[in-house]
Amino acid sequence: MIPVFPIMWQRLPTGRRQHLSLTLAIMKRYLPDTFTLLLLSTVLLATLLPATGRFESFMHLASNTAIALLFFLHGARLSREAALSGLKQPRLHLLTLGCTFVLFPLLGLALQAVLPGLLTPQLWLGVLFVCTLSSTVQSSIAFTSIARGNVPAAICGATASNLLGIVFTPILVTLLLHRHQDSGGIGQVTGILLQLLLPFVLGNVLRPWIGEWVTRNKSLLAVVDRGGILLAVYAAFSVAVAQGVWHLFPPQQLALLVLVNAVLLGGVLLITTFGSRALGFSKADEIVLVFCGSKKSLASGIPMASVLFAGGGVGIVLLPIMVFHQMQLMLCSVLARRYAEQAKQREQEQPQPPATTGVSAVTS
Repeated sequence: MIPVFPIMWQRLPTGRRQHLSLTLAIMKRYLPDTFTLLLLSTVLLATLLPATGRFESFMHLASNTAIALLFFLHGARLSREAALSGLKQPRLHLLTLGCTFVLFPLLGLALQAVLPGLLTPQLWLGVLFVCTLSSTVQSSIAFTSIARGNVPAAICGATASNLLGIVFTPILVTLLLHRHQDSGGIGQVTGILLQLLLPFVLGNVLRPWIGEWVTRNKSLLAVVDRGGILLAVYAAFSVAVAQGVWHLFPPQQLALLVLVNAVLLGGVLLITTFGSRALGFSKADEIVLVFCGSKKSLASGIPMASVLFAGGGVGIVLLPIMVFHQMQLMLCSVLARRYAEQAKQREQEQPQPPATTGVSAVTS
């Protein structure tokens, strides 16, 4: 087959090619990532072809199995050395955890108190659920690396956040969202911890035997991870669609949800940026606090929501984290590049050491 598009590209004037390259780069930065598109496609599939009857029961069982497998793999991937290395910088990591599990919930509760009627009750439930989630691992480390931050500290902080999130998120959901009024309260939290924590602990216990295999098969396990999340989304939205959830969701609510998420994300980014500077952190550690403290994990959020909010309401509860996921990727990619440009500029402004002469080089 003749490669038509490369030939057409080469025939374009240089200026035109540069303009198109810049346009494509901008589009790639602001368009949804591949996984977000897969999530939206799964929601559309559940809307058009929801699981019903025996297939619904099968999907529910498959979703629970996939969630258990997902947390088992999280445990198998967790490096205990990375988690314990945080003892070297306790102040930085305590502040990062404070932003994730204290600052976010306080901001979410404040927004709901000031503007209670802005979103439907179920969407507010989803927003507050986002506030209780742990930080991401992959994107926090990736953005810290791009921004030339303290990557070892980012690995430690993101790992500790994910580990503690398995315990903290169900407890925060019970405290903040008053789930104990419509279900088993502490008993429900205990059940959830057993359902999520046991596979995680088992995976970590088996890490000495399966850790090397897990490391070698990262791409395969990424497919399992994403497949499990998509399965959980399909099962949740199938139940929600069967209960007529889209009739309860006015279209203008999506724009308001984006606004609320923007206020949350922007507020935390501002507080972490200027707070780290006020506390005298280095630029490298500031980057860690900014990126690890402002992220929320979609990979942990969707499986947890499927367990915590069983029933038709989970579909709408999942929307805020799906929107927040894309927004944090878009905004943090811009911030990471800006940090990198500032680091490069600082390097260029530093005085260069005098060149070594040939004589001195020989005598040394």
